[in-house]
This record gives sequence, structure tokens and C-alpha cells, in this order.
Amino acid sequence: MIEQTKRPRHEIVMVNRRSLAISGVKNVESFDSEEFLLETEAGFLTIRGQNLHMKNLSLETGEVAIEGLVIEVAYLEQGQAGDRSRGFFGKLFK
Repeated sequence: MIEQTKRPRHEIVMVNRRSLAISGVKNVESFDSEEFLLETEAGFLTIRGQNLHMKNLSLETGEVAIEGLVIEVAYLEQGQAGDRSRGFFGKLFK
């Protein structure tokens, strides 16, 4: 019998572009009403939209719930997350 290494689970469930439930979240890097940047088991994940807000957060279980109008969900390539996590002042003082 081959023993498989158990990888942490990462899932995204979206309902009607208005509600997201995400598991496998390690950290919330930054967020505002238009963009969330999350570190997940599968890499950095950015969520863009309108009127976004965090409904639930539990880093102990790795779960985040976000509500609002979701326009884009994308994983960032290596190196892109550092630029995004600087936030407002990082963009202002480029």
C-alpha cells in the first residue's frame, strides 16, 4: 500500500458572484472594499470587486468568507504578491 502525504486542502466556493467561502487560507495580507490579497495553500490569491467585506475570518481553521460583487479571482505568480501587499502607501510612493 502506498502512503500518500496529506496536502492541506484549498477550496473556493462562489455563489452568484456575491459570496465567497475560501478554505486553506494561511494569512490575509491586505484588504479593502475593492481588493483582497490572501496567502493560501496554493499561493497568493487576489479577489477584486465592489463593496467587498469580510463576513467571517478564522485563521485557525484557514477559512475566510467574503461578500460583495466579485469581479475577478486570480492567483499571483511568484514575486507579484510583494508589490500588492504594500497597499496604498506602496502605490503612492512608487
